[in-house]
Amino acid sequence: MSNHPELAPLTARAAQIVGEARTLLEEEGHEALTLRALAARLGIRAPSLYKHIPDKAALEVALIEQGLAGLGSVLHAAMKEPDPFAAVLRGYREYALANPNLYRLATAGPLARGRLAPGLEDWSGEPFFLLTGDPERAQGLWAFAHGMVILEIDGRFPPGSNLDRTWEKGSAAFRASGGEAGE
Repeated sequence: MSNHPELAPLTARAAQIVGEARTLLEEEGHEALTLRALAARLGIRAPSLYKHIPDKAALEVALIEQGLAGLGSVLHAAMKEPDPFAAVLRGYREYALANPNLYRLATAGPLARGRLAPGLEDWSGEPFFLLTGDPERAQGLWAFAHGMVILEIDGRFPPGSNLDRTWEKGSAAFRASGGEAGE
């Protein structure tokens, strides 16, 4: 496994701003994440934010980096479990459900790859490749996990669905199709 990529360093004040932005994002959603609302929460005027964060896009990149780094850390730790396949999927689900708006920000729409810390996106998804040994299977496994979790976040499964069983059945189907490295 590769090492965790270095994220762009933040000053103490910028880290505080990004932390408050993350709280705002999780509490109120992406639509509420405005520099004006963030400044109000911090008790400052919006133009003061620009001394620390150049614009909203940079703020979102910092949040996406946090999301990818957090998720990647969970997935890499899961690779050390006795059943890494199940642990990675469980960790993915738990992280996304615990941080739904951060997850949504990091996975919805185009990704500003050129602005992210070099190697971060690949590192965060590396456990899927390590599990499957194949880039296309890794993407397929990620697509399964992402589809399941976003549908769960959005409440799109029918009432009474046993989502734990659905995850188990999907995982078992993927394993049976040769979805694990070494099979």
